[in-house]
Amino acid sequence: MKKLFELGNQYAKESDWKDFALLKFCLCSMGIIIGTQVTPKYKKTVICASIGVFIATYIPLMTKVYRIMMRDNTEINSTSTKS
Repeated sequence: MKKLFELGNQYAKESDWKDFALLKFCLCSMGIIIGTQVTPKYKKTVICASIGVFIATYIPLMTKVYRIMMRDNTEINSTSTKS
């Protein structure tokens, strides 16, 4: 399992935003394929679980983006005031 995490970290280091966009499209299409296979009896449960997972992952991702954006904005402002 440790080697799998190391591989993931190495992949992330060697990737850019385009690679991650492709990965997200791939995962989205896989989710759509799986979603079409759910019987009507369980669709509501699957949708509720999907919403929960989306919210639980989206908030930390956007929090990180916001922190990076604020850090970069602070660095830009401090650099421009020194000039």
